[in-house]
Formats: sequence, structure tokens, C-alpha cells
Amino acid sequence: MTVSWGELRRNVTILMDNEVWRVIEYTHRKAPKAAPTMTLKLKNLKTGRSLERTWNANIKLVAAPTELRPCQYLYRDGEDMVLMDSQSFEQFSVSGDIVTEAVHYLVEGGSCDVRFYNGSPVVIELPTTVVLEVMDTEPSFKGDTQAGNTKPAVTKTGLKLQVPFFVNAGQKIRVDTRIAEYLERAD
Repeated sequence: MTVSWGELRRNVTILMDNEVWRVIEYTHRKAPKAAPTMTLKLKNLKTGRSLERTWNANIKLVAAPTELRPCQYLYRDGEDMVLMDSQSFEQFSVSGDIVTEAVHYLVEGGSCDVRFYNGSPVVIELPTTVVLEVMDTEPSFKGDTQAGNTKPAVTKTGLKLQVPFFVNAGQKIRVDTRIAEYLERAD
């Protein structure tokens, strides 16, 4: 199965040099009077090595034969995360090198998708938005409601981000997992 440049997105897995790579970032450029190019930042799922490579945009990449399964985050075990397959109810551990930024967005009982290659988990795919509880932030004062002003906050999962002045510790907020930004207060 091939992947064209129009089908690329973050976390897509491809086969290159007989190894499985995950797309971290991608850009497509079309310069005047030149062939379009595609630049990919990739991470090797076996070794953890990262590299950046540029190709002609008309090249077809080979998709890695992976399986996407819905899962539920149960708990953290040191650097590893313990997840449960939502269909088979089988529990499994995901090592810290696969977890990466997902650790800041998953709360116990939260859902995510896990991509498997040859029966082993290789990538955790997060939902676009998650609800997190603010654990620490500066208190708000009367008059601090000017539009656009923000203050630093830390969520229960350890994510550090900027929130509006009206958000206080103990409140739940909706966060965009793609860019680690505050979206809105959550109920």
C-alpha cells in the first residue's frame, strides 16, 4: 500500500530502508518554476533515531502495515504506561520511548488509539482535544479579565501551558493536543 503526499499527516507510519518510521512533521513546498518537494521529519520506531529527508512530491511512500486499536489508559508504571484494549480487554504496557508527549494528555480512564506493528504497540494517537484539571496557577484578581492576557498553569498530568486569567486551580479545561494550547473551560 502506498501513501501519497496528500495523505500524509502526523503519526503516519511508513517503511523506508526496511525499517518502520513515524512521521513527526511534514511540509510540502511548491516553488515557482521548480518541482514540488516534500520534507519529512521522521522517527525510527525501533531505534528512536530521528532524521529529516526531502523528496520529490510525486514520490509514493510505502505505508507500514499497522493496525489501529481503540484503548483506554489505566495507570502509569514508572516510565511505562499500562493501557487496555477496548475490544479485547487485554492489558499491555507501552514503553516510555513510545509514550513521548502522550503522558501529558492522558488521564486515568481516558481513551486513545494505539497503532500496532507486528503485534507490538508503536504509536499512541491522541484525540484532538482532552479535558485536564488545572492543579497550579496564579490566583485571579478583579480586573484581570483583559482580553488576550494569559498566565502560566500546570495540569494534573504535568502539562505546562498558558491559560486566561479567569482560570483557577481546580477547574477543568479543554486542551488541543496538537499544539498544547488552552481552548475553553470544561464542565
